Amino acid sequence: MQYYNVHFVFPAEAFIGVNIGTDLSDMPHPTQAVALLKAQQIRHVRLYDADRGMLVALADTGIQVMISVPNEQLLGIGQSNSTAANWVSHNVVAHYPATNITGICVGSEVFTTTPNAAPVLVNAMKYIQSALVASNLDRQIKVSTPLSSSVILDSFPPSQAFFNRSWNPVLIPMLNFLQSTGSHLMLNIYPYYDYMQSNGVIPLDYALMKPLAPTKEAVDANTLVHYSNVFDAMVDASYFAMAFLNFTNIPVMVTESGWPSKGDTNEPDATLDNANTYNSNLIRHVLNKTGTPNHPGIAVSTYIYELYNEDLKPGPVSEKNWGLFNANGEPIYILHLTGAGLVLANDTTNQTYCAAKEGADPKMLQAALDWACGPGKVNCSAMLQGEACYEPDNVIAHATYAFNSYYNRMGKAPGTCDFNGVAAITTTNPSHGTCIFPGSTGKMNSVGNITAPSMNSTSSAPPVRNLYNNLGSMSSMSFLLLRVLICSIVFL
Repeated sequence: MQYYNVHFVFPAEAFIGVNIGTDLSDMPHPTQAVALLKAQQIRHVRLYDADRGMLVALADTGIQVMISVPNEQLLGIGQSNSTAANWVSHNVVAHYPATNITGICVGSEVFTTTPNAAPVLVNAMKYIQSALVASNLDRQIKVSTPLSSSVILDSFPPSQAFFNRSWNPVLIPMLNFLQSTGSHLMLNIYPYYDYMQSNGVIPLDYALMKPLAPTKEAVDANTLVHYSNVFDAMVDASYFAMAFLNFTNIPVMVTESGWPSKGDTNEPDATLDNANTYNSNLIRHVLNKTGTPNHPGIAVSTYIYELYNEDLKPGPVSEKNWGLFNANGEPIYILHLTGAGLVLANDTTNQTYCAAKEGADPKMLQAALDWACGPGKVNCSAMLQGEACYEPDNVIAHATYAFNSYYNRMGKAPGTCDFNGVAAITTTNPSHGTCIFPGSTGKMNSVGNITAPSMNSTSSAPPVRNLYNNLGSMSSMSFLLLRVLICSIVFL
């Protein structure tokens, strides 16, 4: 079989999102669900419908939302342009831009779950797109449809992968649509099922994305590329499958991936530890921007399946146990995300902390830091050069220490972790090494991910933080007098 060496340069940043299913006997109110998203720093969500309550609750949060046309509505929309226009009017135009809708999933796994609707799938996508164009929203909101990875045949080695040819009459016009509109191929990837169905051929560590010795990696004999996990191999297989049909510039987005935390007796690998291992490794892998072995550095944004355990899901026990949280917001397990940033630091059972937001404007962070160490009356001596919290010496790390100190000093009262929008509450303990943050229970996490450069002032007066950095040899009385002077300067 001929294979293709495909290379892309896609500028998009990789992100982690979360799917929100609603098959719960005690589904949280939309405002509760959104509060959980905000507390977990989740900035991307996918809904399986366009529930008005959720869209209203998500308004003015900045959270990027993908909504869905349910499979049962495909036949109607795929056969009527006016029906599609009405759907977009009620579910998109009525909420945008207050609710930051960025994508529409037209159906889900249609080929494998609702094959009778497959003949009208592309029409449905085109009609939805036309309605977005009419509302001048086609640049902001992209249209696609999530596919099951099972539509890709002969997926290893990836270079020999191809789509199930019986679906080519739908797939080819669909890929043409994605290419012409600048959208993604959406793929649901479940290494758990690949592992379970492999009859022992796929090792568990390979499915779980655990580090492997080079001798245990799988090698594509055509490209000589090494693969250390199922996820990467399947993403590359999808690129090759598209190239086999002469589509070489459509990026891949993974709309579902995860691992169940509990299963039946014949599902021994659906465990808390394995679910934690897979999701933690996946999140780190995506956010580290490593891409895949055949497409290094190319973003593969991924939505974790899923936010809540869905106890009403039919089928085996595992079907009810893919969630990160129970309906009451308690984590099923605590993700191992040292070094992965604030997203999904889901330890809601322990202390809360106040941290600088990643991506916040450095000048605003510096101003907030100056205020906290001055008028805010935070003791910032631990950030002096040579002290426990001096390193890492950058504005995000120092601001996080000061913000958290103020937050604790004010009794964690509502509104005391905002600092003009550059701070947010997190459940990840930012303590590191010998730098123990106020309110810490002693549980350590790395802040190695905090890499924003220090602010270098171009004005004649140095930033307050830089003054603090040069106080290593001062007596405590001199230090106190200088703090009073700094406060006076800030108030002028």
